[in-house]
Amino acid sequence: YEATWLKYFKGTAFVPGGEGWPGASYNPDFSYPSGSIDEEIKFFFQQAMAAAKEVGDKYVGNLTANTGKVQQSADEPVNPYYNMFCDEDLSGYPEVLLWRQYGRGLVTHNVNAAAGRGNQRTGLTRGYVQNFLMADGTPVYTHGTYADGDGYYMGDKTIADVRTNRDSRLSVFLKEPGQKNILFEPDNGQGTEVVPVEPYPLITLGDDERGYSTGYALRKGGNFNRKYYANGGGYTAAPCFRAVEALLNYMEASYELNHTIDGTADSYWRAIRTRANVDPNYNKTISLTDMNKEAENDWGAYSAGALLTDRTLYNIRRERRCELLSEGFRDADLKRWRSYDQLITSPAHLEGMHLWNTPMQDWYTDLVWNEANANVSAPEKSEYLRPFERTEGQAAYNGCTWRMAHYLNPLPINELMLTSPDGASPSESVLYQNPYWPLVAGKPAEK
Repeated sequence: YEATWLKYFKGTAFVPGGEGWPGASYNPDFSYPSGSIDEEIKFFFQQAMAAAKEVGDKYVGNLTANTGKVQQSADEPVNPYYNMFCDEDLSGYPEVLLWRQYGRGLVTHNVNAAAGRGNQRTGLTRGYVQNFLMADGTPVYTHGTYADGDGYYMGDKTIADVRTNRDSRLSVFLKEPGQKNILFEPDNGQGTEVVPVEPYPLITLGDDERGYSTGYALRKGGNFNRKYYANGGGYTAAPCFRAVEALLNYMEASYELNHTIDGTADSYWRAIRTRANVDPNYNKTISLTDMNKEAENDWGAYSAGALLTDRTLYNIRRERRCELLSEGFRDADLKRWRSYDQLITSPAHLEGMHLWNTPMQDWYTDLVWNEANANVSAPEKSEYLRPFERTEGQAAYNGCTWRMAHYLNPLPINELMLTSPDGASPSESVLYQNPYWPLVAGKPAEK
């Protein structure tokens, strides 16, 4: 994180010594411990590589197995990879380095209830779904259009088609109508929030927490036993650190530093793709990568507002995105890569499933658009569902935007006051405010 932050924010107010750095007046004699920002970047990449390799070499051959299938019968073999995110006891999964235990009636959560419905209105975007590779390692856009496909990629006019022949991390975790959500103890009365069979995505529920925001919902974290589906009473375990993160860290740090895939990174990358049931020949993927097409699906195709030209680095980022799906890394990654800049001038219109002029439109009889009580976005905006563009009152109705200040959160004004000599003057604090945030409470970012 430190190395990429310094690299992509070099020269800006967000790093020491950059233009407008607010710490300059507090520490006018600042110098990097390594002698320069470039040496500092090199140091942190080296540290990241060494730490990641120590873990990676130990676990690269011991990643949790993935059958590539969603269990749909109590008699079918379990998928250990799927269960790693929803089992009650994770001590049998060596890949999980640290996990949090929960206990019925003691410490509980609502992950299962959310996974069994619409993820509490946090859905996958169309871009995310399109970004996953085909099982043969080829990008989706090499198989016709996103909408129609060529027969290997089946298009996106149904969720079943989207899942076919794809990276198993998508096909296993993306829910499809008609799939069974519960296989064990179906009559257990504890499961008050259970939905036994996956319905058509409930996209017309508006902002109800049981709604499906984009139509694409994940089952990641959802156990197949009904007993975990009490309202606020789930007690499956939560993985905190997985060894595969070390493999991904090494791949990225080593390539950023040396601009080559060394033997270690090669073995790590092939192990990750093999476990995902994707052709391990990542060079084939790289050779077929079109960065202009990737930019349609992934903000990570950018750094500092510029489209990446290095297709290898981009595919390392893609691998991280797909493997760490819904595990809380994405925003931090996009910030350290400085991948939000282009939104300052080019608002993004977030889309979900292909609703209009597809068989999925016929799933619904209550669609309302172009009215004050609209529950879906209008077809003239896009054939794809736009959850933030149903009504003009939504903050992102005209697209999602960004400000440079938002790469960091502001320090609370109260903290600046408490650390000032008189306890009341933020401008005199021994702390300094983050770039482009004001020293007055309740005011928006300046840039």
